[in-house]
Amino acid sequence: MPLHVAPEQIALRLALACIAGFIIGLNRDEHGHPAGTRTTMLVCLAATLSMLEVNLLVDMSGKAPTSFVQLDMMRLPLGILSGIGFIGAGVIIKQDKKVSGVTTAATIWLVTVLGLLFGAGSIALGVVGSLLAFVILWAMKYVEHLLPHQYSGSLHLVLSPDAPSEADLRARLSADGRSISQWSVSYDADVPAEIRCETRWTSRSKHTPGVPSFVQQLRALQGVRVLSWKE
Repeated sequence: MPLHVAPEQIALRLALACIAGFIIGLNRDEHGHPAGTRTTMLVCLAATLSMLEVNLLVDMSGKAPTSFVQLDMMRLPLGILSGIGFIGAGVIIKQDKKVSGVTTAATIWLVTVLGLLFGAGSIALGVVGSLLAFVILWAMKYVEHLLPHQYSGSLHLVLSPDAPSEADLRARLSADGRSISQWSVSYDADVPAEIRCETRWTSRSKHTPGVPSFVQQLRALQGVRVLSWKE
């Protein structure tokens, strides 16, 4: 960190921070996430300004040039980095077994670090970090689609006497590599009247929320009065 910063250096750092925040924020906007380009740009710019303020105040401390890392002024960027966790926590949502917003929270934390790098004058490191973030957010998305993912859901069936047998229903749910982790049955006169189970399956294709095709096939079976599905 240089002790004296020229105006053109300040302009360069601010410009790079805004560009990095904009490019990374595009990925969040593209997928409809809550923290888009404006949020990432503001966070990155705020971190850059805080580090620039530290840089500008270094030569006013009255200490030797080699001792500025020990000054209390360094608490400002560290406080920014810690406090950004509150914004990140605000975009994380947990619903039942699903947690969303973690990547967006990590993105906000990342652009904060990038802002500190640009503000401190570590231009090369900030540019490399921005490029790596770009690759991770865009390219890795397509790599993830090629990897197998495990999904699960809970099924509740209410059956009439003419419904398929328990063994038949279990075989249908276990087909194509699926597994059943829980299975409970209520009987009415030795005939299955209600079934609750949890099934799991692995797929390389991107899963969309909704009722899977193998569950929809059960709905069309004779004797299935009520079908409830929850992921």
